[in-house]
Amino acid sequence: MSGAPQLVVHRDKELMAQAAAARLITKVVDAQAARGSASVVLTGGRNGNGLLAALASSPARDAIDWSRLDLWWGDERFVPADDPERNYTQAREALLDAVPLDPARVHAMPASDAGHDDADSAAAAYAAELAAAARPEDHGKVPTFDVLMLGVGPDTHVASLFPEHPAVRETERTVVGVHGAPKPPPTRISLTLPAIRAAREVWLLAAGEDKAKAAALALSGPGEVQAPASGAYGRARTLWLLDKAAASELPRSLYPPASA
Repeated sequence: MSGAPQLVVHRDKELMAQAAAARLITKVVDAQAARGSASVVLTGGRNGNGLLAALASSPARDAIDWSRLDLWWGDERFVPADDPERNYTQAREALLDAVPLDPARVHAMPASDAGHDDADSAAAAYAAELAAAARPEDHGKVPTFDVLMLGVGPDTHVASLFPEHPAVRETERTVVGVHGAPKPPPTRISLTLPAIRAAREVWLLAAGEDKAKAAALALSGPGEVQAPASGAYGRARTLWLLDKAAASELPRSLYPPASA
């Protein structure tokens, strides 16, 4: 584990999205300079899509060599490919269609009409795709992602790992089908905590008053089964990016001394 999480608190969700987008540009450019390419795991939801929209409108976005960027997803709704609720569809609308990505490096999770019998077989296929992209130096079943982003739900869920759900207890597989999720749609595909922890950096995004209790709970040190966000951490760094509303219930001992 990378040690204690670092917290950055921004004035509002718009500033948080802009600052996170700038931070991501810098991280991707640095990774490409160091290793030739970069890999990022995207998250859906309002905060994840807000970050992508901010990145799309940033004049600095062209600093990234988009053709040398691998994109993965932390979770997906197991719905047909043309469903507007798909994280992939929303990411395309927010950013991906506007930048010159290599289609072979955009690794969308399978849709329900993509030839898989169920979410479990689709999850196994995505796990195989991740394993094929892993290099010997990654020492595992997934690539060492440069940045893996996660939205934090009001119940502390991350990706589609919900409190007390079987998927949050998974220790061997890297991707699982999720059934009976407490928020619709009930059937999903998700990275597991072991796959999430393969990332160099994990960024948890939380904005809005409805995330305040979740942030306070996850950062108070409960078990990951009760608060999955507390089990999401990176190899080198774990970063919580919050706005003031989401940080409003944090104990002062956790509040960063200098926040934007």
